[in-house]
Amino acid sequence: MDPTSHELGSPANPGRFNPLADLLSDSVKITTGNINALAGLRNDTRYIQVSTPIQPGNSGGPVVDRDGFVLGITSATFSKSAADEIGITAQNVNFAIRASVAETFMQTQSVDPTKGERSADALPLQTADLADQIAPSVYQILCYGKRDAIGTTRTAETSVDLPAPSIKVFMDAPGHDAIGFDYKMVRDVSYPECRDICQAEGKCQAITYNIAHKVCFLKDDIVALIRNMNAMASYASGKAAEVIVSDFTSFSGMDLPGGDYKRLRRSNYLSCFTACIGDLKCKAFSYVPKKAECWLKDRLGKPRATKGVELGIK
Repeated sequence: MDPTSHELGSPANPGRFNPLADLLSDSVKITTGNINALAGLRNDTRYIQVSTPIQPGNSGGPVVDRDGFVLGITSATFSKSAADEIGITAQNVNFAIRASVAETFMQTQSVDPTKGERSADALPLQTADLADQIAPSVYQILCYGKRDAIGTTRTAETSVDLPAPSIKVFMDAPGHDAIGFDYKMVRDVSYPECRDICQAEGKCQAITYNIAHKVCFLKDDIVALIRNMNAMASYASGKAAEVIVSDFTSFSGMDLPGGDYKRLRRSNYLSCFTACIGDLKCKAFSYVPKKAECWLKDRLGKPRATKGVELGIK
């Protein structure tokens, strides 16, 4: 079952931009709504859930707060096919990509986004004023083409077959650790060298680079990104739609005494991470590589330096 429909897009809070553009007016539309959850389907932290009603054409519109700051990009809604299958019509269940995820993508494309903070004495904008502020920055993007007999979209004038790229395109994620299966470790290399090695190896899909020790970990898959200020991650752009940007923070050589409620033997870091992220009771985990043991914790104690322990905290 595919629970999302990317054709419909998702909400803007408070903006619905160019809905049903081929039927309604082509001006910017504004609609208010609420943020209902800080994660998407199956706790996917790349998304936020919002209640704003949406129409085809909303995808790509910004989700903004009452101060005009972008919180996300409209992207998906609960599909009719999924509703028909479960027998429940879910109302106003829509999703937007988090602004932080969009920012990471922009940085990989050498685009430096503009940031700002709300003034202490600033008052929330009224919807009309907010619309005036946002509208000049919103542009409708159209794709003109024809569909042939088998449904393939072609340009109106001609169709050109482009050669496949000879090198994988990678997306950088500074301050993150890529969670996946390590198949090789390379020492005494720089971050660019680490990424070049991965790009040259067909099976490599992601890397984690340990800044302090100049160690490169090559991975044949990537499941998620976890915050780690001592690391830099990079992954193949083809995996972007599958990667979970988690709300975990990783610490090497640290532990949280107490709070252990489950031990997983013969484990690895990836299985430890996924066990914790899939358990609402879990607030942190400690992984001991030497013993291949994972400890899930339901409360947070006082962190302390502990050699040989990898700590992850929600």
